[in-house]
Amino acid sequence: MLTFNGKEYPCCTSLTMGVIGGKWKTVILYHLIEGTKRYNELRKDMPTVTERTLSLQLKKLEEDGVVSRKVYTKKPPLKVEYQLTDLGKTLIPLIQSIADWGDSVIENE
Repeated sequence: MLTFNGKEYPCCTSLTMGVIGGKWKTVILYHLIEGTKRYNELRKDMPTVTERTLSLQLKKLEEDGVVSRKVYTKKPPLKVEYQLTDLGKTLIPLIQSIADWGDSVIENE
């Protein structure tokens, strides 16, 4: 058994899928490869995701240490930015490979 952030996983692939698995986590990470983004920018990048789902997925990614959240409160309106952490940046080759595979499937259809 492997333990990561207080959760147990039966193998390394299970851990990986626990962190990036699901419909939206990988999409969020893909858009953050470009750099820091505000919440509303991510919403525009993913118009079919609900606000609740986006918020929950960002929170889970933050809890797993792959995304950081910075809140600016000096002057209204409240500004929140998300970016990949150093751990999150190690996922870039994996996320890019997933994206490249999707592109190749469409090209060869």
